[in-house]
Amino acid sequence: MKHHTFAQTPPMGWNSWDCYGATVREEEVRGNADYMADNLKAYGWEYVVVDIQWYEPGAVSDLYRPFVRLEMDNYSRLIPAVNRFPSSEGGQGFKPLSDYVHSLGLKFGIHIMRGIPRQAVHDNTPIKGINVTARDIAHTCSFCGWNTDMYGVDASKEGAQEYYNSLFEMYAEWGVDYIKVDDIADSWLHGGAHLGEIELIRKAIDHVGRPMVLSLSPGPAPVKHADFLEDNANLWRMTDDFWDRWPLLLDMFDRCKTWEGRPKPGNWPDCDMLPLGRIGVRCSHPDRMTNFTRDEQLTMMTLWSIFRSPLMMGGEMRDNDEWTLSLLTNKDVLHLHRNSFGAHQVMRAGDRVVWAAEGSDGERYAALFNTGEEAAEVTVAFSDLGLHEAASVKNLWSGENIGIVSGALSANIPAHGAALYRLTRD
Repeated sequence: MKHHTFAQTPPMGWNSWDCYGATVREEEVRGNADYMADNLKAYGWEYVVVDIQWYEPGAVSDLYRPFVRLEMDNYSRLIPAVNRFPSSEGGQGFKPLSDYVHSLGLKFGIHIMRGIPRQAVHDNTPIKGINVTARDIAHTCSFCGWNTDMYGVDASKEGAQEYYNSLFEMYAEWGVDYIKVDDIADSWLHGGAHLGEIELIRKAIDHVGRPMVLSLSPGPAPVKHADFLEDNANLWRMTDDFWDRWPLLLDMFDRCKTWEGRPKPGNWPDCDMLPLGRIGVRCSHPDRMTNFTRDEQLTMMTLWSIFRSPLMMGGEMRDNDEWTLSLLTNKDVLHLHRNSFGAHQVMRAGDRVVWAAEGSDGERYAALFNTGEEAAEVTVAFSDLGLHEAASVKNLWSGENIGIVSGALSANIPAHGAALYRLTRD
């Protein structure tokens, strides 16, 4: 399918949610885009994504204000709040901001909620290109359990596809490259994925002909729909919102095992954002540097990378310290992330976990994890990595060339820590 060509490697970028919640402003988006262009673009980072509520003038944190009026055009479509995105004035939408991001050699993305604005339904506003109204296509019993902005769209109704087509026509005019659609991959209120609206969105993107990467949130996306998700989307979340708490990171090992074997060009099960650096800047969570210890940060980056999850930095990048930047610019780790294949769990015995993958030049990768509360020796046999002879070993995080090793790979791993190795046969 055509959309599989949009994301041949796992997308890498920045998303405003972890640092600014629902409140991000244009100057903050531009500032983080500048930082990415200067510091990360050379390493493959490219997407700059504006998360939720960009159409709400009075958003104040990551806590949603119920039933407030939103900025909307004459065709039931939400548009940027001018007080937060001044360049959108005069009906220009996100095109000026998108043009700026593109001028830096980067790509531009936005977050949307599935469905149609409730205020459009209540006001009974028109749908572009067809003689129906918002009220005609709304599924008023299908709504988000944590955000009051939208009603679902009834995919069986005349005008449903035209509504989504009109949305994506507008996004294409703005120059959008990446769409994160929320309340669609899983719904605790309605029990699972909204398959009908996913298909409407897929058809709308195909209709406009612009290569927009489609990311579905939140999770856990139902594994029983894996084939459907591959047929319609590029990314789908394996988890609900991921934050800087060890139990959530520990849980991700099970989630990656569940989706083992599914990551491939154009289709990427998504571990969610990287809560690194400075987060919670304007959120109900306190403004802080990530709560993850350095060892936990290495565990997160190692698991996300060998599994080949999308990498979406969530922190205010302009406040990155050298350590945080080093996690995002390790060429060996990013080469693994972009080019490896066949990632799988080799072993999980108590607190010791090993994942492995193959490289395009015959190399093997081994990720050794210690999920326990004390340092521990973690060992994996070469035969379990598909190796039957000695290999040259490099520690990818430290950069240390360990030398020739045979038989087994072993390392003392700190509590909640990880080590990542490349093994090359001479």
